[in-house]
Amino acid sequence: MAAPSNFTFSDAVNLASAGANIIGAGVNAYLPYAQLSEGIKAAGAQKAAGIYQRGLFEVQAIDTLALANIRADQEEKIATLQAGRRLQQANIEARNYQIQSNRMLKNLRATNAAVRARAAANGVSISSGSAAQLQDVNTQTAMFDVGITDLNSMMARVFGYEDATAMYITGKQSAQYTRFAAERQASELRLAGEFAEKSGGILSRAALVDTGVKFAQTVTNPFPTIAKAF
Repeated sequence: MAAPSNFTFSDAVNLASAGANIIGAGVNAYLPYAQLSEGIKAAGAQKAAGIYQRGLFEVQAIDTLALANIRADQEEKIATLQAGRRLQQANIEARNYQIQSNRMLKNLRATNAAVRARAAANGVSISSGSAAQLQDVNTQTAMFDVGITDLNSMMARVFGYEDATAMYITGKQSAQYTRFAAERQASELRLAGEFAEKSGGILSRAALVDTGVKFAQTVTNPFPTIAKAF
């Protein structure tokens, strides 16, 4: 079909201009909706980021408590073992002193028996005179040494029990401090996570409001804008 004879180049330019205006009007009409969609997506991403951040803080809090419990348990076990070893060492020291005391008494009996034997061999009374005096001196000296050794045995047990008690209490207190510090740190991490989620929500709502305001200011009714191009 042939083109009309009255269709000129100017008409073609006008037609092309009208088409461009239609396309531009369509693009301008679509742009606010695209911006609205992007704004909603960005707001959702902001909120999701806050939730994700809180999740990370929660994981850190859980790990902190778990590791603290492990360390505290190890501290208590080590303190219990050290206290038990100290008690065992104290008992061994006390037993050694007791053995030493028994040897002193055994030597005392042997020494006095030798004194009595010599006295009897020489026809001297073993219950009076120099023989009796010598036995008394030996007995007094030995019993003094035995008394000191028994005192050392008792002090070894007392000091050992005190040291073991101090070790055990120190270990328990250290474990309690470890758990307490971890609980405080976990509480701070959870509080930071809560703030992160709330901040993400606030920023998300602010972004939605800003996007909505801009959309309302830009678009009222897109169809008249497109109609004007025809």
